[in-house]
Amino acid sequence: MELRDEGLEELDNERERTASKRVEAALFIAGRFMSLQELVALTDVNPILLKKILADLSDCYKDSGIEIVAKDNLWKMDVASDYTWLVNKLATGSSEFSKAEQETLAILAYKQPMKQSVLIKIRGNKAYEHISKFVQMGLITKKRMGHTAELRLSESFYDYFSVPTGENVAEGAAEEKPIG
Repeated sequence: MELRDEGLEELDNERERTASKRVEAALFIAGRFMSLQELVALTDVNPILLKKILADLSDCYKDSGIEIVAKDNLWKMDVASDYTWLVNKLATGSSEFSKAEQETLAILAYKQPMKQSVLIKIRGNKAYEHISKFVQMGLITKKRMGHTAELRLSESFYDYFSVPTGENVAEGAAEEKPIG
């Protein structure tokens, strides 16, 4: 069976979209400058396509509060320079959680349930203190699993941050569907 040119082009476009999402996610979570080699290793995207994706992402974010910053063949995703005053204002405020704690909690919220050992590999040994604080506050649950622990968001997390639980989101979506 022969694939038509349109089918091959659509397949290529889908692969590029998937690769672009991987690069965007890597830049988002890294929070630091990364080389082409690091991005290739993390995303498994070939260097030629990676350069195109970085240029496309730069264009995509050019009129937003986020930007792709390029410096000496290194790239990172950052708050647009027009809005750094806002970030600085928030960063110097009296937040209940440090920036590092917020990042640890964000990763856990995104990837949960997850093994504590995986979170420590991502965030470093300081995350042990973060996990302890979150457990003490009742924001997460920690269940022993062999040599590590499984971490999950607790119901208190959803109440604390006033966000719907996964079930509430699904129920809301079901209610909004038109009938018939």
